[in-house]
Amino acid sequence: MMGERTVMQEALFYEFSLERHVPADHLLRSIDRFVDLSGIRAHLRPFYSEIGRPSIDPELMIRMLIIGYCFGIRSERRLCEEVHLNLAYRWFCRLGLEGDVPDHSTFSKNRHGRFRDSDLLRELFETTVRRCMAEGLVGGDGFAADASLIKADANKQRSAEGSEAVDWEAMAASRRSVKEYLDTLDDAAWGAASEVAPKFVSRSDPAAQWTGAMKGHAFFAYAAHYLIDLDHAVIVDVEASRAIRQAGVGAARTMIERTQDRFGLYPERLAADSAYGSAEMLAWLVHERGIEPLIPVFDKSQRDDGTFSRADFTYDHKADAYICPAGKELRQRQKTYRMPLPLVDENGMMRYRASKLDCDGCSLKPRCCPNAPARKILRSIHEGARDMARDIAATGAYVTSRRERKKVEMLFAHLKRILKLDRPRLRGPNGARDEFHLAATAQNLWKLAKIIPMSEPKPA
Repeated sequence: MMGERTVMQEALFYEFSLERHVPADHLLRSIDRFVDLSGIRAHLRPFYSEIGRPSIDPELMIRMLIIGYCFGIRSERRLCEEVHLNLAYRWFCRLGLEGDVPDHSTFSKNRHGRFRDSDLLRELFETTVRRCMAEGLVGGDGFAADASLIKADANKQRSAEGSEAVDWEAMAASRRSVKEYLDTLDDAAWGAASEVAPKFVSRSDPAAQWTGAMKGHAFFAYAAHYLIDLDHAVIVDVEASRAIRQAGVGAARTMIERTQDRFGLYPERLAADSAYGSAEMLAWLVHERGIEPLIPVFDKSQRDDGTFSRADFTYDHKADAYICPAGKELRQRQKTYRMPLPLVDENGMMRYRASKLDCDGCSLKPRCCPNAPARKILRSIHEGARDMARDIAATGAYVTSRRERKKVEMLFAHLKRILKLDRPRLRGPNGARDEFHLAATAQNLWKLAKIIPMSEPKPA
């Protein structure tokens, strides 16, 4: 027979346990083992007043932010609603059934105030890195570096042309992102990264770079930089910068130096793509840090017009000369009938020239220098490091590194597709840093939860 629900009088008392209602295999239960916020209050204490009403517990806000970034909840207003309704979220935040969820405006006040002033989110990220190291997930022998473009919260319709005069000082009085832009003009990862004026500048977020690097429609973007350990793809450092190559190289150097200072990690090798293969970067890795560069050399000397490229010339280290295909020498020569050229130009390049007499009578001149009286070769002062990178590129370790380097790309795919950070909600350099630090924290917690199994419950 058909059953009928009988409405009974409500019970006077209920016994309810959140602990029993959170599934054993829930992601938050796995992550909770590795969230250590014991030092957060001591870290923030100098930034709170000794008098006045008690504030919202900062640990509660950080736990809510971790939930938001782990599950791709981008809106803080929606995050508060989800924590209010979801039992697992309440359990993770230690709220119980009757705990009040803070108002969404509380996050904005603390993000732009205490959290940023105390660099709390950076400290939170480094705590997860130390936990990964303690669990044996970081080997420290091989690192990989890469960057990904993240679309900024900026519209071209509200931008100004790069050559247009804009009173940024006046705009900085009312817009936090503009003030941060002016404050970072001398930073290597931001204003000082390049002297080239962009085509467009966003009035709402001028630190975002106008770029067409995705081979489609151009857009305003930031660059998220990751430095990962190759053993388990743990993110050991993260940095934000303008979306240009020069800023990326500087960010990689900053991350390597900071990782050594903060965690004592000294990698033996670094895997990266050709964007990090400049002569200066390779020399810095080899000579200053003693790191093997598993990096393709950034080289534009290859010719496609049928004439000899620089690779067709052999360098004689002992004689400090290039040997051309005809067996003649190219040396560093200075013309004496006019102002002598320096041996090293402002770009760190040395100029090697063949003798005009040798070139005039050479049968290979049409294939070597058909439009010049004599052949010239440019050599970087850092060519030794470039040669080392070329030699490494011929080894099996380099082939392996090309596969391992994809681990960084997989993290960026996870960042955009699962964590939904394909467009930051915060503006300005500090906003980009905050978002990237929280996202990297969430990804490291995911890594810990997936690799380290939960302990089996003890039998009753």
